[in-house]
Amino acid sequence: MWLSWKIAVACALGLGAVSTAPRPAMRPALRPWVREAGIVFFFYAAWRRLGEVSLMGTGGAQRRGRQLWDLERTLHLPNELTMQRWTMHAEWLVRFANLYYIVVHVAPVGVFLVWLFARHRPAYRRWRTTLGLSSLAVLAIQWVPLAPPRFYPQLGFVDTGARYGPRVYDDVGVSTAGQLSAMPSMHVAWAVVIGLAVFASARSRWRWLGPAHALLTVFAVTVTGYHWLGDGVVAAAVVVVFAVATGRWYGRRDQDRPDATSRAVAATAAPNR
Repeated sequence: MWLSWKIAVACALGLGAVSTAPRPAMRPALRPWVREAGIVFFFYAAWRRLGEVSLMGTGGAQRRGRQLWDLERTLHLPNELTMQRWTMHAEWLVRFANLYYIVVHVAPVGVFLVWLFARHRPAYRRWRTTLGLSSLAVLAIQWVPLAPPRFYPQLGFVDTGARYGPRVYDDVGVSTAGQLSAMPSMHVAWAVVIGLAVFASARSRWRWLGPAHALLTVFAVTVTGYHWLGDGVVAAAVVVVFAVATGRWYGRRDQDRPDATSRAVAATAAPNR
Protein backbone atom coordinates (compact mmCIF):
# COMPACT_ATOMS: atom_id res chain seq x y z
CA MET A 1 0.00 0.00 0.00
CA TRP A 2 1.39 3.40 -1.00
CA LEU A 3 1.94 6.05 1.62
CA SER A 4 -0.21 9.12 0.94
CA TRP A 5 1.49 12.35 -0.06
CA LYS A 6 0.08 14.16 2.97
CA ILE A 7 1.63 11.67 5.37
CA ALA A 8 4.89 11.87 3.41
CA VAL A 9 4.91 15.67 3.76
CA ALA A 10 4.34 15.35 7.50
CA CYS A 11 7.22 12.86 7.71
CA ALA A 12 9.48 15.16 5.69
CA LEU A 13 8.70 18.16 7.93
CA GLY A 14 9.10 16.12 11.10
CA LEU A 15 12.41 14.63 10.04
CA GLY A 16 13.61 18.06 8.90
CA ALA A 17 12.78 19.54 12.28
CA VAL A 18 14.54 16.72 14.11
CA SER A 19 17.63 16.99 11.92
CA THR A 20 17.96 20.71 12.71
CA ALA A 21 17.35 20.30 16.43
CA PRO A 22 20.10 21.29 18.89
CA ARG A 23 22.96 18.82 18.99
CA PRO A 24 22.14 17.24 22.40
CA ALA A 25 18.79 16.10 20.97
CA MET A 26 20.43 13.64 18.58
CA ARG A 27 23.62 11.68 18.18
CA PRO A 28 25.80 13.38 15.52
CA ALA A 29 26.12 10.15 13.53
CA LEU A 30 22.35 9.93 13.10
CA ARG A 31 21.79 13.51 11.97
CA PRO A 32 22.81 12.97 8.29
CA TRP A 33 20.58 9.89 8.06
CA VAL A 34 17.58 11.77 9.43
CA ARG A 35 18.19 14.74 7.14
CA GLU A 36 18.43 12.57 4.04
CA ALA A 37 15.35 10.59 5.05
CA GLY A 38 13.45 13.88 5.20
CA ILE A 39 14.65 14.84 1.70
CA VAL A 40 13.61 11.46 0.32
CA PHE A 41 10.16 11.79 1.90
CA PHE A 42 9.85 15.24 0.29
CA PHE A 43 10.62 13.85 -3.17
CA TYR A 44 8.22 10.99 -2.53
CA ALA A 45 5.43 13.37 -1.51
CA ALA A 46 5.97 15.48 -4.64
CA TRP A 47 5.97 12.32 -6.79
CA ARG A 48 2.74 11.04 -5.25
CA ARG A 49 0.97 14.40 -5.47
CA LEU A 50 1.98 15.10 -9.05
CA GLY A 51 0.94 11.59 -9.97
CA GLU A 52 -2.63 12.51 -9.05
CA VAL A 53 -2.67 15.41 -11.53
CA SER A 54 -3.87 15.03 -15.10
CA LEU A 55 -3.74 17.96 -17.51
CA MET A 56 -5.44 16.14 -20.36
CA GLY A 57 -8.34 13.74 -20.73
CA THR A 58 -7.88 10.09 -21.57
CA GLY A 59 -9.68 10.32 -24.90
CA GLY A 60 -6.59 10.74 -27.08
CA ALA A 61 -4.47 8.14 -25.28
CA GLN A 62 -5.31 5.33 -27.71
CA ARG A 63 -4.46 7.51 -30.71
CA ARG A 64 -1.14 8.60 -29.21
CA GLY A 65 -0.21 5.02 -28.39
CA ARG A 66 -0.84 3.97 -31.98
CA GLN A 67 1.19 6.94 -33.23
CA LEU A 68 4.12 5.86 -31.07
CA TRP A 69 3.84 2.33 -32.46
CA ASP A 70 3.94 3.70 -36.02
CA LEU A 71 6.91 5.94 -35.17
CA GLU A 72 8.85 3.00 -33.75
CA ARG A 73 8.26 1.06 -36.96
CA THR A 74 9.47 4.03 -38.98
CA LEU A 75 12.63 4.23 -36.84
CA HIS A 76 13.10 0.45 -37.11
CA LEU A 77 13.19 -0.07 -33.35
CA PRO A 78 12.93 -3.66 -32.09
CA ASN A 79 9.37 -4.92 -32.33
CA GLU A 80 7.66 -5.30 -28.92
CA LEU A 81 5.14 -7.72 -30.38
CA THR A 82 7.89 -10.04 -31.61
CA MET A 83 9.63 -9.88 -28.23
CA GLN A 84 6.40 -10.77 -26.44
CA ARG A 85 5.64 -13.69 -28.76
CA TRP A 86 9.13 -15.12 -28.30
CA THR A 87 8.83 -14.84 -24.52
CA MET A 88 5.41 -16.49 -24.40
CA HIS A 89 6.94 -19.75 -25.65
CA ALA A 90 8.21 -20.12 -22.06
CA GLU A 91 5.42 -19.54 -19.55
CA TRP A 92 7.86 -19.43 -16.64
CA LEU A 93 9.64 -16.51 -18.30
CA VAL A 94 6.38 -14.61 -18.73
CA ARG A 95 5.49 -15.15 -15.08
CA PHE A 96 8.99 -14.03 -14.10
CA ALA A 97 8.55 -10.82 -16.12
CA ASN A 98 5.14 -10.17 -14.52
CA LEU A 99 6.61 -10.66 -11.05
CA TYR A 100 9.68 -8.58 -11.81
CA TYR A 101 7.47 -5.71 -12.97
CA ILE A 102 5.56 -5.72 -9.69
CA VAL A 103 8.16 -6.59 -7.07
CA VAL A 104 11.46 -5.21 -8.37
CA HIS A 105 10.37 -1.60 -8.76
CA VAL A 106 10.12 0.31 -5.49
CA ALA A 107 12.09 -1.95 -3.11
CA PRO A 108 15.40 -1.70 -5.04
CA VAL A 109 15.20 2.10 -4.86
CA GLY A 110 15.12 2.03 -1.06
CA VAL A 111 17.94 -0.53 -0.86
CA PHE A 112 19.95 1.46 -3.39
CA LEU A 113 19.64 4.75 -1.48
CA VAL A 114 20.62 3.18 1.84
CA TRP A 115 23.58 1.36 0.26
CA LEU A 116 24.80 4.44 -1.56
CA PHE A 117 24.53 6.67 1.51
CA ALA A 118 26.28 4.12 3.74
CA ARG A 119 29.03 3.01 1.37
CA HIS A 120 29.53 5.80 -1.18
CA ARG A 121 28.41 8.98 0.53
CA PRO A 122 30.38 11.41 -1.69
CA ALA A 123 28.35 10.20 -4.68
CA TYR A 124 25.04 10.03 -2.83
CA ARG A 125 23.86 13.62 -3.26
CA ARG A 126 24.33 13.54 -7.02
CA TRP A 127 22.39 10.33 -7.57
CA ARG A 128 19.69 11.12 -5.03
CA THR A 129 19.06 14.41 -6.80
CA THR A 130 19.16 12.69 -10.18
CA LEU A 131 16.55 10.21 -8.98
CA GLY A 132 14.27 12.91 -7.59
CA LEU A 133 14.45 15.30 -10.53
CA SER A 134 14.12 12.50 -13.09
CA SER A 135 11.01 11.20 -11.32
CA LEU A 136 9.37 14.61 -11.34
CA ALA A 137 10.25 15.16 -15.02
CA VAL A 138 8.85 11.75 -15.98
CA LEU A 139 5.65 12.55 -14.10
CA ALA A 140 5.31 15.87 -15.91
CA ILE A 141 5.56 14.11 -19.29
CA GLN A 142 3.05 11.50 -18.13
CA TRP A 143 0.46 14.26 -17.80
CA VAL A 144 -0.12 13.57 -21.52
CA PRO A 145 -1.83 10.13 -21.36
CA LEU A 146 -0.65 7.43 -23.75
CA ALA A 147 -2.02 3.89 -23.94
CA PRO A 148 0.42 0.97 -23.42
CA PRO A 149 0.70 -2.02 -25.80
CA ARG A 150 -1.68 -4.22 -23.80
CA PHE A 151 -4.50 -1.89 -24.86
CA TYR A 152 -4.07 -3.07 -28.46
CA PRO A 153 -5.19 -6.71 -28.71
CA GLN A 154 -6.09 -5.97 -32.34
CA LEU A 155 -2.36 -5.68 -33.05
CA GLY A 156 -1.74 -9.02 -31.36
CA PHE A 157 -0.56 -7.80 -27.93
CA VAL A 158 -1.45 -9.83 -24.84
CA ASP A 159 -2.02 -8.56 -21.32
CA THR A 160 0.30 -11.11 -19.74
CA GLY A 161 -0.65 -10.06 -16.22
CA ALA A 162 -4.30 -10.84 -16.88
CA ARG A 163 -3.52 -14.13 -18.65
CA TYR A 164 -0.78 -15.60 -16.45
CA GLY A 165 -0.70 -13.45 -13.29
CA PRO A 166 0.13 -11.77 -11.10
CA ARG A 167 -1.68 -8.73 -12.44
CA VAL A 168 -1.37 -5.05 -11.56
CA TYR A 169 -4.36 -3.41 -13.21
CA ASP A 170 -7.96 -4.21 -14.03
CA ASP A 171 -9.16 -5.46 -17.39
CA VAL A 172 -7.85 -3.78 -20.52
CA GLY A 173 -10.05 -0.94 -21.64
CA VAL A 174 -10.59 0.69 -18.24
CA SER A 175 -10.09 4.40 -18.92
CA THR A 176 -8.21 5.52 -15.85
CA ALA A 177 -5.30 7.94 -15.98
CA GLY A 178 -3.08 5.64 -13.91
CA GLN A 179 -3.20 2.94 -16.58
CA LEU A 180 -2.45 5.45 -19.33
CA SER A 181 0.72 6.89 -17.76
CA ALA A 182 2.94 4.78 -19.96
CA MET A 183 5.17 7.46 -21.50
CA PRO A 184 7.86 7.58 -20.19
CA SER A 185 8.29 4.47 -18.03
CA MET A 186 8.94 5.26 -14.38
CA HIS A 187 10.11 1.66 -13.94
CA VAL A 188 12.83 2.19 -16.53
CA ALA A 189 13.78 5.64 -15.20
CA TRP A 190 14.40 4.34 -11.68
CA ALA A 191 16.21 1.25 -12.94
CA VAL A 192 18.51 3.33 -15.16
CA VAL A 193 19.39 5.64 -12.24
CA ILE A 194 20.28 2.59 -10.15
CA GLY A 195 22.20 1.04 -13.02
CA LEU A 196 24.29 4.14 -13.70
CA ALA A 197 24.93 4.93 -10.03
CA VAL A 198 25.90 1.40 -9.00
CA PHE A 199 28.19 0.97 -11.98
CA ALA A 200 29.83 4.36 -11.41
CA SER A 201 30.19 4.04 -7.63
CA ALA A 202 31.04 0.40 -6.94
CA ARG A 203 34.49 -0.96 -7.71
CA SER A 204 33.98 -4.73 -7.49
CA ARG A 205 32.50 -6.99 -10.13
CA TRP A 206 29.15 -6.63 -8.32
CA ARG A 207 28.86 -3.26 -10.05
CA TRP A 208 27.40 -5.11 -13.05
CA LEU A 209 24.26 -5.82 -11.03
CA GLY A 210 23.19 -2.22 -11.68
CA PRO A 211 23.16 -2.41 -15.49
CA ALA A 212 21.73 -5.94 -15.30
CA HIS A 213 18.79 -4.64 -13.25
CA ALA A 214 18.17 -1.89 -15.82
CA LEU A 215 18.19 -4.35 -18.72
CA LEU A 216 15.91 -6.79 -16.91
CA THR A 217 13.51 -3.95 -16.17
CA VAL A 218 13.37 -2.94 -19.84
CA PHE A 219 12.72 -6.56 -20.74
CA ALA A 220 10.00 -6.95 -18.08
CA VAL A 221 8.06 -3.79 -18.89
CA THR A 222 8.16 -4.55 -22.63
CA VAL A 223 7.24 -8.24 -22.89
CA THR A 224 4.40 -7.81 -20.37
CA GLY A 225 2.74 -5.23 -22.59
CA TYR A 226 2.89 -2.51 -19.95
CA HIS A 227 5.20 -0.23 -21.95
CA TRP A 228 6.45 0.48 -25.43
CA LEU A 229 10.18 0.45 -26.06
CA GLY A 230 9.85 4.16 -26.78
CA ASP A 231 8.68 4.67 -23.20
CA GLY A 232 11.98 3.25 -21.98
CA VAL A 233 14.05 5.22 -24.47
CA VAL A 234 12.54 8.52 -23.36
CA ALA A 235 12.87 7.59 -19.67
CA ALA A 236 16.54 6.72 -20.11
CA ALA A 237 17.15 9.98 -21.99
CA VAL A 238 15.57 11.98 -19.16
CA VAL A 239 17.78 10.23 -16.61
CA VAL A 240 20.95 10.80 -18.66
CA VAL A 241 20.19 14.52 -18.98
CA PHE A 242 19.79 14.93 -15.22
CA ALA A 243 22.74 12.64 -14.45
CA VAL A 244 25.02 14.83 -16.57
CA ALA A 245 23.58 18.04 -15.10
CA THR A 246 23.90 16.91 -11.48
CA GLY A 247 27.36 15.52 -12.14
CA ARG A 248 28.53 18.91 -13.34
CA TRP A 249 26.73 20.78 -10.57
CA TYR A 250 28.07 18.72 -7.69
CA GLY A 251 31.46 18.37 -9.35
CA ARG A 252 31.75 22.15 -9.47
CA ARG A 253 30.66 22.46 -5.84
CA ASP A 254 33.14 19.81 -4.71
CA GLN A 255 35.94 21.66 -6.51
CA ASP A 256 35.07 24.89 -4.70
CA ARG A 257 34.91 23.31 -1.26
CA PRO A 258 38.65 22.57 -0.79
CA ASP A 259 39.49 26.21 -1.58
CA ALA A 260 36.96 27.43 0.96
CA THR A 261 38.24 24.95 3.52
CA SER A 262 41.84 26.01 2.90
CA ARG A 263 40.97 29.68 3.37
CA ALA A 264 39.16 28.88 6.64
CA VAL A 265 42.13 26.90 7.95
CA ALA A 266 44.55 29.65 6.91
CA ALA A 267 42.44 32.29 8.58
CA THR A 268 42.31 30.25 11.78
CA ALA A 269 46.04 29.62 11.76
CA ALA A 270 46.99 33.25 11.03
CA PRO A 271 48.43 35.08 14.07
CA ASN A 272 46.25 37.65 15.70
CA ARG A 273 47.41 41.23 15.24
